[in-house]
Amino acid sequence: MDTVKPLAVVTGASSGIGLALAREFAGHGFDLVVCAEDAAVAAAADELRGRGADVVAVRADLAVYDGVEQLYAAVLATRRPVAAAVLNAGVGEGGAFTDVDLAAHARIIDLNISSTVHLAHRLLPGMIAEGAGRLVVTSSVASMAPGPFQSVYNASKSFLQSFAQALREELRGTGVTVTALMPGPTRTAFFHRAGLADTPLGRMAKDDPALVARHAYTALAHGRGRAITGSARTKALGAATRVLPDPLKALGQRFLSRPRARR
Repeated sequence: MDTVKPLAVVTGASSGIGLALAREFAGHGFDLVVCAEDAAVAAAADELRGRGADVVAVRADLAVYDGVEQLYAAVLATRRPVAAAVLNAGVGEGGAFTDVDLAAHARIIDLNISSTVHLAHRLLPGMIAEGAGRLVVTSSVASMAPGPFQSVYNASKSFLQSFAQALREELRGTGVTVTALMPGPTRTAFFHRAGLADTPLGRMAKDDPALVARHAYTALAHGRGRAITGSARTKALGAATRVLPDPLKALGQRFLSRPRARR
C-alpha cells in the first residue's frame, strides 16, 4: 500500500451505501480495507483499485465475534493508522415480531449492534493515540421512530444513534470525531433481503446510494455529529420525524411496513 495515503475502513462494502461510500473515499485519495460477508466484496475491491486506491478485501461475517476479529487483524496487518472508519454493515427483517424467527432477530442485534460496538472498541484506541480520526456509524432516520413490523431493526438503529452521540461527547478534544449517518429509504438490496419489497415502504421512491454517500462523506469530512443524508424528501422526512409524537410515528410506520396479509 502507498503509505502516503490515508486509510479508511468500510464495512458492508460490497454493495449499496457501503460500496458508494468506499467509492467516495477512493475518489478522495484514500486507500481502503473493505469488508462484507459475501463474495461480491472481491469484485468491489477490484473496482476500487481501478479508481486508484490500494485495497484489502476481507470476506467475513461480522455478526460473529471471530468475524470482527478477522477484520481487525487485516487492519492491523496494514501497519497503518486508520484515518476513517465507516461502521455500516447492517441487516433488517420485516414482519410481525412473533412471526419472525428468533434467530433472525438475534442476527440483527449481533450485526447492527454488537459488531459495531466490537469494532469501535478495537479501532478507537489507535485513533485516539494518533490524535485524529473519523468514526462513522450508519444509523437511519428509522432511529427516530418506533418500528412496528420492523421492531428490532428500528430499535437497533436507535441504539446506534445514541451510541454514536455518546462516543462523540466522550471523545471531545481528542481529535477524533464521531458522525451518525441517517439515510432514509435508499435504493439497495435491503428491502428485498428484509422481506419488505411488497410493502408500501418497499415500493416507495428511494434515494440513490451515490447521493447518500456524497452527503455522508461531506458530513464525516467536516466532523459533523449527525447527518440526514440523501434527497430533499428524506431531509423533510427527518425533520418531521423529529417533532412528531411517538404514537403517531408508530402508526405511520405500521402502515408503511406491515405485510400484505395483515392489511
